[in-house]
Amino acid sequence: NANYRTVNSAAPAIALPEVFLGLIPGWGGAYLLPNLIGIRNALKVIIENPLKQNRMLKPQEVLELGIADVMFDSPRFLEESLAWADQVLNGKKIKRKNEPGKVEKATVWSPAVAIARKTVQQKLGSVPLSPYAALDLIDAAKSGSKADAFKREDQAIEDLIASDQFRASIYAFNLVQKHAKNPSGAPDKKLAVPVTKVGVLGAGLMASQFALLFLRRLEVPVVITDVSQERIDKGISYIINELDKLVEKGRLSTDDRNRYAGNISGSLDYAAFSDCDWVIEAVFEELKIKQDVFAELEKHVSENCILATNTSSLSVEQIASKLQKPERVVGFHFFNPVAVMPLVEVVRAPKSSDEAVATAMNVAKNLKKTAVITADAAGFVVNRLLGYLLGEAMRAVDEGASFEQVADAIAPLGLPMNPFDLLELVGLKVGAHVLDSMHAFNSDRFYASENLHKLAEYGKLTERDAKGNIKGYDKKAIEIVGNASGKGRSAAEIFDAVNVGLAKEVHLMLQEGVVATAQDIDLSMIMGAAWPFHLGGITPYLDRSGASKQAFGGSFHDPMIIGVRD
Repeated sequence: NANYRTVNSAAPAIALPEVFLGLIPGWGGAYLLPNLIGIRNALKVIIENPLKQNRMLKPQEVLELGIADVMFDSPRFLEESLAWADQVLNGKKIKRKNEPGKVEKATVWSPAVAIARKTVQQKLGSVPLSPYAALDLIDAAKSGSKADAFKREDQAIEDLIASDQFRASIYAFNLVQKHAKNPSGAPDKKLAVPVTKVGVLGAGLMASQFALLFLRRLEVPVVITDVSQERIDKGISYIINELDKLVEKGRLSTDDRNRYAGNISGSLDYAAFSDCDWVIEAVFEELKIKQDVFAELEKHVSENCILATNTSSLSVEQIASKLQKPERVVGFHFFNPVAVMPLVEVVRAPKSSDEAVATAMNVAKNLKKTAVITADAAGFVVNRLLGYLLGEAMRAVDEGASFEQVADAIAPLGLPMNPFDLLELVGLKVGAHVLDSMHAFNSDRFYASENLHKLAEYGKLTERDAKGNIKGYDKKAIEIVGNASGKGRSAAEIFDAVNVGLAKEVHLMLQEGVVATAQDIDLSMIMGAAWPFHLGGITPYLDRSGASKQAFGGSFHDPMIIGVRD
């Protein structure tokens, strides 16, 4: 409630994360901020940033938005802040360019809130409570007194704290902050091989994204290879292009750009990998290709070099089966887009050494990723559960339900996108491959859809406008699946089948030792599948919904993670 604010230029991050945690900004935050920096800026800080995995602001952004009136450097921050405050008390005028006037409040405020509400609805559905509570408070902040606004905030906080969603959000937050830093089953960190040079097998889009990430986060030389010099050149060109874009956006200095560009090289000769400590493959998702590539590579790398595979569906043990030293191989499964998604599944095959796993965990940490150790099991964690969800969605379509009916049936789950939008995002061919792989693993539990293969051949599922926003489902796609009958299971039956099936699968994964704890599964789904924070991870949700009890007669947490009750 200060009238004036200064900011330290060395502050690492500043934010209003309350909505991310299932709350609203209290102590006048939902009233004071929009009246300080304008409605659009306030919506970005209070709503948009928290829902983008809690995006933080830099001190310069805080100054430009007008949250702070002036910025001082760290060494003399306190002294200069006090001196500046003295000037203000003695009549220094402070200009606030973003402070809203009567025109903004009369013409811009309510429409901006309405647009934000629609955006939240499209991205999150109607399940999460805190974004809508915050929007109501922000909308009301255009008029009325501060005292009235504080009363509204107090009531909203009281209601939210008593909800299951807040308790679930705190559980999820603690998972990300604490459990992620102390991963289950991790070997001694001292066993990790120091990584001074990285090799990437492949120069396609995914491989090039890997190389760029290694360059920027590990700050070591990176060499890439592929089947032709043309593909290598294209991969390097992509990397240089991305570095240039970062410079243009002000997110990378020219000196750093030149240093990273100087550290990337390409070669058709595996001899270029002789001094690499870590090599990751991103070649075609076919077992024989990966086996042959690793077998040839092993002839050229050092004894201590760790080999990582980015496979999403193949057995790491089988990929390593042609090697002289299969213990050097570990799974290192990224999620797309590589730079954005925070999870890496580190897959320990039966013969993977502690050194290989420790190195993988250390690399993930240095890449600023969250790593979860999984066994070498079909689909690992995320793809196994998403494979089940997507399979059930396609099963319902194949039975006669429309895409809209299935999407609406699953909407109460509160996921950021419906199964069909997700299929289109990951690629229809990739989705069909995942479902086929899981069906091959267990045909009784995992559904494979021939219609999905037909859709993959057609290449399109939705219709989009000029900006890429989804308008509806493609007419030809609807014809392909022939789902205009509207027959099949009810929405409640579809939703129940998804919930109970997920609970069964999670229970089996824990029994099989795919991961060490239920928390590992929750963390994987939050960080790798954008499972909503307000649900608190998949296992607390399945407990609260009753699906756990239906599936195996128990719960994953005792006591269950629920909110305050009267």
